[in-house]
Amino acid sequence: AGTQTSQLLVDPPWTPTVLWDRVTLTCQGSGTVGATTWYKDRQQWGQKGPDHVTVTESGTYRCDTPNSGLNPPVRV
Repeated sequence: AGTQTSQLLVDPPWTPTVLWDRVTLTCQGSGTVGATTWYKDRQQWGQKGPDHVTVTESGTYRCDTPNSGLNPPVRV
């Protein structure tokens, strides 16, 4: 079976993603609670944590999970 990459879901789902008030990012494909590593602008952002975060600053976000690997970047 091929390796499945994680997927970063954005709420609200506007395209392009616009930071009005706050944006919730959800990393799908984690499989392990509390094991998601978040990145902002190519640097690790905080500790390993939940599969969703609320974003209040613009930047390029990615998530990395043990089972699915690094997702394509999402710009907010």
